[in-house]
Amino acid sequence: MSDIPNLDQVKAYLIDLQNELIAALEVADTRAKFIQQDYPTPIGGIARPRVLENGLYIEKAAVQFTHGRGNSLPPAATARNPELKGRPYEAASMSIIVHPLNPYAPTMHANLRFFLVQSKQPFWYFGGGFDLTPYYGFTEDAIHWHATAKKAADRHYDQFKQNCDEYFYITHRKEARGIGGIFFDDWTEGGFRESFKLIQSIGNAIPHAYLPILERRKNTKYSHRERSWQLYRRGRYVEFNLAIDRGTKYGLQSGRRIESVLASLPPLAAWKYDYSPAEGSPEEALLNDYLTPKNWLAQKK
Repeated sequence: MSDIPNLDQVKAYLIDLQNELIAALEVADTRAKFIQQDYPTPIGGIARPRVLENGLYIEKAAVQFTHGRGNSLPPAATARNPELKGRPYEAASMSIIVHPLNPYAPTMHANLRFFLVQSKQPFWYFGGGFDLTPYYGFTEDAIHWHATAKKAADRHYDQFKQNCDEYFYITHRKEARGIGGIFFDDWTEGGFRESFKLIQSIGNAIPHAYLPILERRKNTKYSHRERSWQLYRRGRYVEFNLAIDRGTKYGLQSGRRIESVLASLPPLAAWKYDYSPAEGSPEEALLNDYLTPKNWLAQKK
């Protein structure tokens, strides 16, 4: 593999990963299939939205690939690199979101992206990661999630975990979205070849991080109480995506198909005015014991 940035290699890998994740999630659900569509993106490129709804175990999942071009990077992509404003670019990205039906099974999110900006010297970078949003806390799930993340990110895990804890934070609520994972942006360390290897390591880890947890929780018995709590906490997920998430802002600013941009939102969510869970309840334990950044790998199952 050459160390010259190669968008075609990245595209091929992300499409293969998209296909792998779709197949794995269909097996996990056992009933529902993904809707498969292809759309051209502005100024060339293609979007491959893949959405599953109303499954036996998965209420909604979206596994999206996009290759886009533009004459000028959107503000969400230049906030950290203002010198790139007004420059033509290409970008390839893959994202996945899974909203299980069972409240004891957590929501998961992952994305990988590559930007190539036209300038005197080719400017490129990778970004991405994955994070977990449980509705009920299970230490063994958190340990498995972070152990898989650590293996994938290797020596970068500690920094990527801190990035994730800081990014997936609902500032207007002053609370974490979930139990974190790994997250990075503007990544070029070691050149294209080494950076791409890291991306592949993280991408390949996604099904190993999530599917065992989904399998463990998807048949757990639940009642209206747990379902109501799940929908209430999904409201927090919606707030983060619409008010804070840079990926959502980038999609809206770059003119992408709105159905694809908002496919990550859950099919149902709820808000309750000034609500607090009962003292000593599992719901309170989620807020107090799990949605606080910690070294999960030092915890006991």
